[in-house]
Amino acid sequence: MFKKLVAAAFVFGAGVAHAFIPQAGTWVVTSEVNGKPGRGFGIDVQNGTLVMQMYAYENTGKSTFYLAVGNVVDNQVTADLKSYEGGRFLGSEDRSGTEKGNAGAVKIRFVDGVSGFITFPGESEKAISRFNFGYAAVPQSLKGSWLFTTYSPTLGWGVETPTFTAVGNATSTGSGTISAPSSNLICEHQVSGGLAGFVFCVKFFSNSSTTQHTYLFKYSVNEGEGDWYPNNGKTGYGFYVKRLITDDGQVAGLIRKDEEAFVAPEQAQAFAAELAAAAHR
Repeated sequence: MFKKLVAAAFVFGAGVAHAFIPQAGTWVVTSEVNGKPGRGFGIDVQNGTLVMQMYAYENTGKSTFYLAVGNVVDNQVTADLKSYEGGRFLGSEDRSGTEKGNAGAVKIRFVDGVSGFITFPGESEKAISRFNFGYAAVPQSLKGSWLFTTYSPTLGWGVETPTFTAVGNATSTGSGTISAPSSNLICEHQVSGGLAGFVFCVKFFSNSSTTQHTYLFKYSVNEGEGDWYPNNGKTGYGFYVKRLITDDGQVAGLIRKDEEAFVAPEQAQAFAAELAAAAHR
């Protein structure tokens, strides 16, 4: 059944579009990842504005960096790639850099939140992706607890929190299944075929082999997005994932200790009372 559903998802998964946000972090030219020092860039998108900081080399071999700022429109952005000089160096006094030059326009078009294409000045378009150095496309990388959030116009928002624990056999196009028994859910990284690069999941009705709905998504590290298909339907809707707890039981992020709380309990109570009063004025 699982193999048939993977094939079916490829058929009805085309053409579905919904909003996503390019993940903030280190991005790379996918074909240039070889384990050796090279170039790359950091991307952050906030309220429709993209900031890209690129580390690269001049034609002399000297390392340098560039900065590009532009508005994202229809999942694309074009911005000037500028360089700077004269700024603060390690151990220096307070100094401000000045613009050194403009290498030309850089163009980026995102396919989803973790991949896309980039055209540097003087170069052809190349595939890019968020650099993922912590998790390979194997079932073990999905272990832990996740937040699955779905949306459709008729059903509204839905949430479930599966915990993946049990590794199983691979399908013909995957790297091995992993299941969340308490959620009646099974997933697999697709490593070949038309869905290569995606994770495909099937959720069953309780104590049954009948499919309730399916998920198809891309993720990097702890976040991702894709589509979900209720009742094996042919229309996909927005789907968002976030890892909450890692395989070793740790929070997927920095751990805040008790003494590092934002405010003391009594302060929080005072703030709550003031906010409640403001709401009823």
